[in-house]
Amino acid sequence: MFTIKFNFLKNLRPDRFFLMAGPCVIEDETSPLFIAETLKNVCQKMDIPLVFKGSYRKANRSRLDSFTGIGDEKALKVLQKVKQEFGIPVVTDIHTAEEAALAAEYIDILQIPAFLCRQTDLLVAAAKTGKTVNIKKGQFLSGEAMGFAVEKVRQSGNDKVMLTERGSMFGYQDLVVDYRNIAAMQKFEVPVILDVTHSLQQPNQSSGVTGGKPELIGLIAKAGIAAGADGIFMEVHPEPKKAKSDGANMLRLDLAETLLNQLVRIKDAL
Repeated sequence: MFTIKFNFLKNLRPDRFFLMAGPCVIEDETSPLFIAETLKNVCQKMDIPLVFKGSYRKANRSRLDSFTGIGDEKALKVLQKVKQEFGIPVVTDIHTAEEAALAAEYIDILQIPAFLCRQTDLLVAAAKTGKTVNIKKGQFLSGEAMGFAVEKVRQSGNDKVMLTERGSMFGYQDLVVDYRNIAAMQKFEVPVILDVTHSLQQPNQSSGVTGGKPELIGLIAKAGIAAGADGIFMEVHPEPKKAKSDGANMLRLDLAETLLNQLVRIKDAL
């Protein structure tokens, strides 16, 4: 079990998990506020700690004409507004060492994308901001291998580390979740999160637009809670078909309450 050293988890009950959720990317200045308010109301009913997620910029798009964001500072200020208006912590991805200090001015948790989890300069820069660092497990790595990423952050003077499982490559265009990775990564005494929606991606499609299997979100999330995940990560959107990034594997926002209710019941049963 991890030691509670994360402010947003101070009130985490033993029979609860925490939630990281929000849109894939900040698409405008208003919809993130609506999504955050909706999620906060749902989570308050069930006493689930909430972290609002939104990428201020998408740097790993398949095509050059893919949507990447509304502008770095503009998007970061939207995240900051969510934090201030609703009193919830916010998390965003960073892609280079230079971005760490910039994003840290606005957010609470710096997230290291899965493809970059071995980038030493990025991990060290994130650690040195003093912010909590959430490292996504590479699709090409075992849970055991993530211990090296954890130690890079800790040896840089920061012990506020979390790890996220987001599936493993299965062939060229699919992912599978190996639930053994949850237990493997918990051995490093860090919170371990299951990224449900990214685990259902179908990348590398010939169209250049990532596919997904959103109909399996409930299945993967329930299995994750049963397997002992400390937190659940989901990308949500009021209208996934209109989302500007990763819409194919998002949960529709109005379905979040029902799913979270089911997850709480599973956690209670455990």
